[in-house]
Formats: sequence, structure tokens, C-alpha cells
Amino acid sequence: MSIIFLIIVGAAAGFLATRIMDVRTDVPTTIAIGVGGALISGLLMRALMMVGSIAFGAIGAVLGAILLIWLWQKYSGRS
Repeated sequence: MSIIFLIIVGAAAGFLATRIMDVRTDVPTTIAIGVGGALISGLLMRALMMVGSIAFGAIGAVLGAILLIWLWQKYSGRS
């Protein structure tokens, strides 16, 4: 089922990509372009999500530490 779905999505993506780039190809090449593009973009998106989650985690940690320091100063009488 997932292979058929990948071929259908690949055909649609390949069709759109070849039209946007003004490239004329046959149907198997169009499908291969779409499936290949989906695989490449999937890998890139996973890498970006991993790097992004690390970056957002670091930003969240800093913001959490700032909030903790603010609360500590407010309720401990320190300024």
C-alpha cells in the first residue's frame, strides 16, 4: 500500500516539478524524479527537524533558567 502511495505522490510531485522547471520527460522519469525528490526532501526535513529541536531545546532551557532566576530574585528578596 505504501509503495503505491509513494508512486502516486511521486508522479504528482514529479509532474509539478517538471512543469515548474519546464522539463519534458516521459512518465517513468517523471515518477522517478518525484520519488527521488520526496526521498531527498524527507532526509533534509529530518535533519532540519533534528537541528531545530536541539536549537529550540537550548533556547527553551535558557528561557526557563531566566524565568527561574527571576522567580528566585522576586520571592527570595534578592535584587
